[in-house]
Parts: sequence; C-alpha cells; structure tokens
Amino acid sequence: MNVIFKGTLAGAVVVTLSGGAMAMDIAWVHSNAAAQSEQRVKAGFEAWLADSGKDWNVSFLDSGGSGEATASNLQDAASRGVDAIIITMSDLRASRAAITAAADAGIPIFSVDSGYIDGVVVDVTTNNWAMSADVSPYLLDQMGGEGNLIFLRMAEHHGTRKRGDVMEDVLQEYQGVEVLVEHNIDYTAFFEDTTSRMQDYVARFGTDIDAVWAPWDEPAQAAINVMQAAGLTDVKVIGIDGHPQAVAEVCKPDSMMIATVSQPFEGMGAQIGDWITAIVENGTPAEDVIPATTIYMDAPLVTKQNCQDFM
Repeated sequence: MNVIFKGTLAGAVVVTLSGGAMAMDIAWVHSNAAAQSEQRVKAGFEAWLADSGKDWNVSFLDSGGSGEATASNLQDAASRGVDAIIITMSDLRASRAAITAAADAGIPIFSVDSGYIDGVVVDVTTNNWAMSADVSPYLLDQMGGEGNLIFLRMAEHHGTRKRGDVMEDVLQEYQGVEVLVEHNIDYTAFFEDTTSRMQDYVARFGTDIDAVWAPWDEPAQAAINVMQAAGLTDVKVIGIDGHPQAVAEVCKPDSMMIATVSQPFEGMGAQIGDWITAIVENGTPAEDVIPATTIYMDAPLVTKQNCQDFM
C-alpha cells in the first residue's frame, strides 16, 4: 500500500493511496453475523462488488455479539495490514484501543450502524431516535393509550439503546400504559434469550399482556412465536428493521405484528463500497466525498396500511 497522504477528518484518519484500481484486502468485522441486519448489509456490499467488477479480497470476522471479540477482531485486521476495515452493528466505544491502533497504522475504518467515534472515517446508519419516535407512539396509540406492555431493550448497541431511550421518554406521556416488565436482551443469543424470557412472561401475565415493544424485528418475531404457542393472539407487537419476513408478518391481517421500520441495509453496504472506491482506491480526500462523519439514510414506518409498498 503506497501512502502518499495521511491526514485527519474530524478525528478520523484519512489515507490516500497512489495508483489506480487494485485487488485490495478488506477486513469485515461483524458484531454478530447471525443478525439479519448484518447479513443484509453484507449482501448489499457483495451485490455492489459483483456489479462494479471489483477484484477485492474480503475476509469476514464474526464477533458473535461480544464486544471483547469485536475488539480482538479489529486488532487482528489491523495487524494484517489490510487496506480498509468495515465494521457492522458494533458498539465502538468498547473498541477504542483497537480502533486507535488501526488508525495509527494508516488503515481507514468504515462503520455501518455502529456510532461514530474518533478513528473512524464515517458511520452510515439511520436515525435511531427518529425511527423509535415513529414506531413507539404508533404502538401506544394503537393500544388506545392504555394497557399493559412488555418492554424489551438492548443497551449494548448504540442503535437499539437509542430506540429504547426514546420509547422510555414517550411512555411518560402515556400514563395509562403500564410496563409489566422490562428486559435487556442478551445479544450473544438474542433469539433464544427473548424466547425464554417471553415464555416466563406469558406464564406470569398471560392475557394481561396487551403489547410488546421490541428493539428490532427478530426479538419481535420470537415474542410472537411464544405467544402464538400459548394461544395469545390479541397482542400488539412492533419491531424495527423492516426485514422481508417482518414486513410479510405486518401484512398478514390477523398478525400481532402491527408495525416495523424499513431500514435500507443493502443500500448501506453499497454505499460503503462507493466510499472505499473513492477514498481508498482512487485517493479522493474524504472531505470531498463525505459531507459529515455520520450519514443518515431514510427509514420509513411500515404498517398494515402501507406494507404492500415494502414487499
């Protein structure tokens, strides 16, 4: 890698390379490769690679939902001297030392839905506060502003943490809604953890459960599965992400899933490819390519009224 310029953009290391197209080495660090959101970002990136004809060598490192493993994988990628690192759906605060090491080595880091910190060129995401501000009042309004709620959260990822914080604020204006129980999902086994917790809640609360707020689609589906198995069918459930299965569930007239939010994960993957091409491969200064260190993409609310538009 022939570095001809090294500078900073709002604390992020920016590296410009000499030469034209090359078979670059890219390291992709997954927070949890089992998450459908990460799979969709990867699929979008791989489709972009195929369409653009890039001959890049991409290695994928799965951290299994562990912040410690994420930091270790980042350190591994930096030690191999790759041309760029992509990191998805991580809490970067737990990896500051590894990010600093990669930046000091002149390796640009591009993150997806991980929150911006110094040492990263850019984070592409959606506005998690806005998504929750759309779907949370929608759920509470559909409850008629009263009833009993299961509140599932996940504080270890910046996006789900922000969604839960907004829901907590919104709940203050809905005094007729009681939170029966609040649980922080174990991300290392999120589907299994949600399933076991919901089995407990169904046994404890039964038909007193009127709604379930889930921080993303897969826990929402796990909750629905448990309630259906127990014969509960009159519960309102929301998720966030807009995965195809979730949109299909929303579109079922008799489904408990009443809403999700459609995130453009494939578009995020393609956008990262464009940025790496411009900044790393073509040597364009990052400030000429990216207008800010955090880029937000649109994510519309999906309900039973408009879900066909997202199928």
